[in-house]
Amino acid sequence: MDFDRFVKDIKDNHWNVFGVEVYQDGELKYRYGDTCNLHEIYSATKAVLSIAVGILYDEGLIDLDHPITAYLPEDTCRSLSREQYERFCRVTVRRLLTMSVKGFPFRPDDSDNWLDFALSCKIEDPEQAEFAYGNLPPFLVGVALTNILGSDLGAFIEKRIFTPMDITAFEYGRAPEGYFYGASKMRLSVHDLSKFGLLFYNKGVYNGKRILSEEYAGLATSTQQMNREGGYGFYIWRYRGGFSINGKWKQKCYVLPQKGLIITYLAHIEDDSHDLLESMEKNLLGIGQREKEAFERIAGMEERFDSVRAGNGTVEDKAALEAYYTSKDWRFDFELDEAGLLPAGLKRGVLSEDGLFDLLEEVQ
Repeated sequence: MDFDRFVKDIKDNHWNVFGVEVYQDGELKYRYGDTCNLHEIYSATKAVLSIAVGILYDEGLIDLDHPITAYLPEDTCRSLSREQYERFCRVTVRRLLTMSVKGFPFRPDDSDNWLDFALSCKIEDPEQAEFAYGNLPPFLVGVALTNILGSDLGAFIEKRIFTPMDITAFEYGRAPEGYFYGASKMRLSVHDLSKFGLLFYNKGVYNGKRILSEEYAGLATSTQQMNREGGYGFYIWRYRGGFSINGKWKQKCYVLPQKGLIITYLAHIEDDSHDLLESMEKNLLGIGQREKEAFERIAGMEERFDSVRAGNGTVEDKAALEAYYTSKDWRFDFELDEAGLLPAGLKRGVLSEDGLFDLLEEVQ
């Protein structure tokens, strides 16, 4: 790991990065910039909402497979048309947690009642699970939690999450009706965002205190819904062999359990570039040209593997797999997988020793 080189890249390129923290095996090892003052975390707010869901889930107050209408205010549900009510009766809490409901616009409109707006959206096929990222699903989940609690969700988060995690400085936003807006509008420090990475890294425990069950922490950080980035949990993204908490202008908390690493930074970079990410991966994770070539090689071998397994493979495909299996390249690729550094969406069946050996035996 070359932390100094990462910092040099930030400075030389004038990237608008406020601060960075790196934890190794649960201990803070490196720090740069402003890690203590508040900054916008945008959609990283959703991870805080997920923790609140987890607490209620652990206490048996919410069933993820019940329809969202079971937890919304009764008077609001009664005001819906029969058709609209039946649509939302087929949308579960889990589907909203995994962003797998199509039909919502990305964000609320300019009305003074976001709940009415959300429930007026036409969900064409409520039972079709397809990744559709937006801010209305977490808003609805936040309303549901408020209704279950019978009190303010923001106050609950302060008491049950922030206080036991020693988070004393924070800001969060609300919808026009006063509901905690769980999709965005939160401000935290780099150091406090790192704490959520530590919480999930330790499977629901922060500084010796259990906040979430190991079950829910595992569900939230594992793939519940596939997407082009390689998978999504409960408002948490899959990242290589681990996961990440993301905000829209490069607010990040990466957690790589297999490497014992947590990397957090807050920035404000309004473009689609990957320069900051690539510098982080090169300097902190050691992902260089050789590793990128390995990712391409694995993808190519996976295609051959699938072809042979389907009975469509050529003699050349089989020969290439046999040569790969006994090569230094396969060992290098296997070790990358063991370290949790492969891209989250990269298939890796060809790296299974038993799977590849058995396949080659079958086609003898």
